[in-house]
Amino acid sequence: MKKPDLSSPINAPAARKEPVEIIQHGEKRIDNYAWMKDENWQEVLRDPSVLKPDIYQHLEAENNYYESMTGNLEELRQQLVAEMRGRIKEDDASVPTPDGPYAYYTKFRQGGNYPVYMRSDRDGGAEKVLFDGDAEAGDSEFFSIGCVESSPNHRYIVCGADRLGSEYYTLQVRDADTDQILDGPIANTDGEAVWAADSGSFFYIERDDNQRPRRVKRHVLGTHPQEDELVYEETDTGMFLSVGKTTSGVYIIIHIGDQVTTETLFIPANAPFSRPVVLAPRKKGEEYYIDHYQDWFYIRTNRDGAVDFKMMRTLLSAPERENWEDVIPYQAGTLISDFTNFKDYTVRLERKNARPRIVVGHYDGHEEEIAFDESAYSVWYSQGREYETDTLRFYYESMSRPTETIDYDMKTGARRLRKRREVPSGHNPELYVVERHDAVAQDGSGIPMVTLRLKETPLNGSAPVLLYGYGSYGAYIDDGFSPNVLSMVDRGAIYALAHIRGGSAKGQQWYLDGKLSKKMNSFTDFVCCAESLVEKDYTSAGRIVAYGGSAGGLLVGASVNLRPDLFAGVLAAVPFVDVLNTISDESLPLTPPEWPEWGDPIHDPEGYRWIRDYSPYENIQKSRDYPPILATGGLTDYRVTYWEMAKWIARLRDEATGGPFLLRMNMSAGHGGSAARFEQLEERAHLYAYALHLWGLRDADPVSHK
Repeated sequence: MKKPDLSSPINAPAARKEPVEIIQHGEKRIDNYAWMKDENWQEVLRDPSVLKPDIYQHLEAENNYYESMTGNLEELRQQLVAEMRGRIKEDDASVPTPDGPYAYYTKFRQGGNYPVYMRSDRDGGAEKVLFDGDAEAGDSEFFSIGCVESSPNHRYIVCGADRLGSEYYTLQVRDADTDQILDGPIANTDGEAVWAADSGSFFYIERDDNQRPRRVKRHVLGTHPQEDELVYEETDTGMFLSVGKTTSGVYIIIHIGDQVTTETLFIPANAPFSRPVVLAPRKKGEEYYIDHYQDWFYIRTNRDGAVDFKMMRTLLSAPERENWEDVIPYQAGTLISDFTNFKDYTVRLERKNARPRIVVGHYDGHEEEIAFDESAYSVWYSQGREYETDTLRFYYESMSRPTETIDYDMKTGARRLRKRREVPSGHNPELYVVERHDAVAQDGSGIPMVTLRLKETPLNGSAPVLLYGYGSYGAYIDDGFSPNVLSMVDRGAIYALAHIRGGSAKGQQWYLDGKLSKKMNSFTDFVCCAESLVEKDYTSAGRIVAYGGSAGGLLVGASVNLRPDLFAGVLAAVPFVDVLNTISDESLPLTPPEWPEWGDPIHDPEGYRWIRDYSPYENIQKSRDYPPILATGGLTDYRVTYWEMAKWIARLRDEATGGPFLLRMNMSAGHGGSAARFEQLEERAHLYAYALHLWGLRDADPVSHK
């Protein structure tokens, strides 16, 4: 493919080299760009202004170079923002969720960036603003909302906010009627809170200086945060903590887990000062997740080799493992991904061969599946705010059809459409074709893939493709409605979603076959998906732009190392590309918890070799012609730190040919970029405009929906 004609009045930043010799398991490697990691990185997360001047200047130079190289795309970027914004109903509102005498919902105001949290009487009437996101954001450069959680008696609101992007949230307690701030600020939390039954106290997670959720604390209303009592502290740095509540509201749940092992502690919500009780001690390789019904804990678990999970239960009075009994036997290939116990019903979310389904059960054993007609779609449900209910709210969409909010009567099976997502600028689903494919992996496995295209897009090998993937942590990327990507599809591109190994589209084994020693499967699967699209004449080599973010950035970084000739370009959003160095640094927030996913390169020579062989930063093909690459990052991102993509781009420029290799660093945001809805569109427009330019479609007009 002809290289894009991008001229630049300034030269690419030439990052200085300061060789650092690293010896690991008897092997030596040189890292020339280790200096980009500020040794004071923990403080940078809290206060970006303390970043070392030379690092700051280098990142600013990268941003200037990016703008110089892509300034001629600004008009296209603005056009894309206008298109994407035109698909948003700016004054949209959610369907109210009933809770006792009230109903809770969110709405946006015209031109507003953040949601407004509302309450009204259950059957309508006067509205009460509980938390106004736009007003709270003020003039903050970054603002993200954590919880806005009402107390059981509806008198209080606990709300969380992050103003740096580092995901250190501060909690406050407010009077729901007067808006008066009663308690707080409570700093260094994960942004969530769970109320005790009497509305007199709540539980929250405190993060340590390394951004790890380390402690569960309890705050009593009317007391100073310094008096908050420590409820539980996790000493294993490889474990994550979260706190929640059973659907019944009877128990506070403390969940502890990594990628392969979990443990649950519970506290009666009406006795919040009780000591937490361990339901079953952690057992390496065994996961379990609980909910409550009458005298029983219901348990979703992979115990006894149930790779895709099964349902069990145990009496509250006898929670030990030896007392657990099967409720839903294990069915290989059918992944139970979630479940909820209501007063009269059980609900499960399952997935088989990349198709999700909802199963509603009765405690007498009778079940019915909520069926759907399309071959590729997304469906999920909300447990709502009430335990005693006949109504299950679920959400349905496909790549071509906007989201529908549906209330399902679990007693009669009747469905009631409550809302269909409105696309103000117009949207005609009949213009599109959504198709399921199976690419063939190197070992013969079928890789599910879903494509979205205009009916008029030719299948003669000429169409460009945006190939998206993730493939880690067992995450499942829904085949759902993505209005932003329509700006690409409406110009003749094909959007392809690859359900590669490392994700769980085909069940938990699909995930296990794409991690640790088998991680390379994720990357070769992605390449096979690209090759399959070429073989089927959907596109041609050199017409595919690979797109992935975070661990998906690792995916596209490793894949382009394998087959740089296959891609027209790479969009790597906050990419996890310096894997070997990051997972070898125990001080970083996510390193010990990540070892079950990638391997432990510090203590395990084999784990070191797995990562060494695919880490994008270490495996650049020297003097090989690479396609253009655009990487993005956030200065206060603790999940994928800013220096990863900065080092990667610098090394690509030094060792590879081709390109250009561009970095766009958000100097006032974290992992997810801006949390403001319209600023998010601007960030997406930078990626999409660059892809359209690489395909030669910068002047293409989108199809009309009128």
